[in-house]
Amino acid sequence: MFVRLSLDTFLEVAGILRTFFLTLNFVARDCAPPPELVRSATAFYTICIILFPIATLKAMGLAGMAEESYWRFGRLMKKIIKLMALGATAAMFALPVAARTLPSQLDTLVQDQCTQENKDAWYAAFRESFKTDPVKAYDSAKKYLTACSAEDTQITQYLKKWVGAYDKENRKVLLPQLLYKEKKYPEAFTLGKEVLTDEPENLTVLIDLGYGGYLAATAKNNSFKADAINYAKKALQLIDSGKTVDNWYPFGNKNEALAYLNYSIGALTLPQDPSSALSYLIKAAQFESDLKKLPFFYAYIAGAYENGPYAKLSEAYKQYANKDETPESKLALANINQVVDRMIDAYARAVATAGSDPKFQAAKPEWVESLAQWYKYRHDKSDAGMNELVASILTKPLPPEPTPLTSLPPSATPAATPASGNGSPGTNSGTGTNTNLPATSTQPASKPTTPASPNKTGVPIKPRSNHRR
Repeated sequence: MFVRLSLDTFLEVAGILRTFFLTLNFVARDCAPPPELVRSATAFYTICIILFPIATLKAMGLAGMAEESYWRFGRLMKKIIKLMALGATAAMFALPVAARTLPSQLDTLVQDQCTQENKDAWYAAFRESFKTDPVKAYDSAKKYLTACSAEDTQITQYLKKWVGAYDKENRKVLLPQLLYKEKKYPEAFTLGKEVLTDEPENLTVLIDLGYGGYLAATAKNNSFKADAINYAKKALQLIDSGKTVDNWYPFGNKNEALAYLNYSIGALTLPQDPSSALSYLIKAAQFESDLKKLPFFYAYIAGAYENGPYAKLSEAYKQYANKDETPESKLALANINQVVDRMIDAYARAVATAGSDPKFQAAKPEWVESLAQWYKYRHDKSDAGMNELVASILTKPLPPEPTPLTSLPPSATPAATPASGNGSPGTNSGTGTNTNLPATSTQPASKPTTPASPNKTGVPIKPRSNHRR
């Protein structure tokens, strides 16, 4: 009924429009003068004026038709509006019904696919491929279970168990792809935690998440630092206990994995606990890996020494301020100096590994500057031999953390005593008094520290931290 009314209305409107345009065309045609009479523009308009009344009289009948059509047009527009309102109302009442019936219709459609013929075909395809092509088998099993969701048979029970096991195993396949290729760290950690809930000692996943937290931090995402540190530590414990994996990806072998796990813990721990970070960074250097070719690795070690042991020993040295030199103050200074020697070694390695590589030239001047300041402090304000140290440093093993001295050897004499002024490197005056204290901070200086005039002290303040990546 509604469709018929709409069609009648459409035809009526079309007739009105045809009548209207026909009338206009008729008047315009009769007003036009014959071409043979048009000699000029004045003649054209003069003839049009003469013919217009005649054309108007001829069109009176059509004008009446047009007037009636306009009246009919108004009535039709009202009718169209009413019909549109009626259609909208009908659609509004029909939506809830459609919302209720559509799911059931879809369920019926799916159930209609659960024929014996389809079930036999899906199960046969599953049996043929579940050993050789798990992806194809999974697709066949999902089709069977989706179409026959209401069934509870031995076949559906078996397929449900197989699909569940496949989903669990597939998480382990997706994890490295999310982590290393797509760099979707939140999704990777969510997926990895699901695996570890079922398998708390899955070494592969622990390695992935332990190293993945470091990768996320380098991408300015620090949300996973705490979890990554715990995962990496647990992975190291399992490896130390003898647990292994078939594939050490993304690393080439076990030693690389051990190096990078220790390095990740050290790098992630460095800002809040440089002393603890130092132990992991030193341990990372014990394994053969590409880390030994990275100047930032050694800059991290220098920064860990500087903001960890050196800062602690410098703070403790304040008790000897403005006092005469004693065996205790000499011992404290000797412990500071052996830490400074490790810092010099690490900065020299950073400079040496940076070499002329363009990737490291922006950071290299800062490492050279820090190396020179600490080296001069330990060598009476002279840089003699510093270049030779850099040239040969990589032929020597990285020294371990120094063992704290509890007594001075008979021949041990500190290379310098703490300096006054701004705490810059100074020389040993032999008098043994101290008027300034060593200092440190976790932020690199914006400009080089200006050396002070030599006087009676010699422990410098921290020139730069320079342990940024």
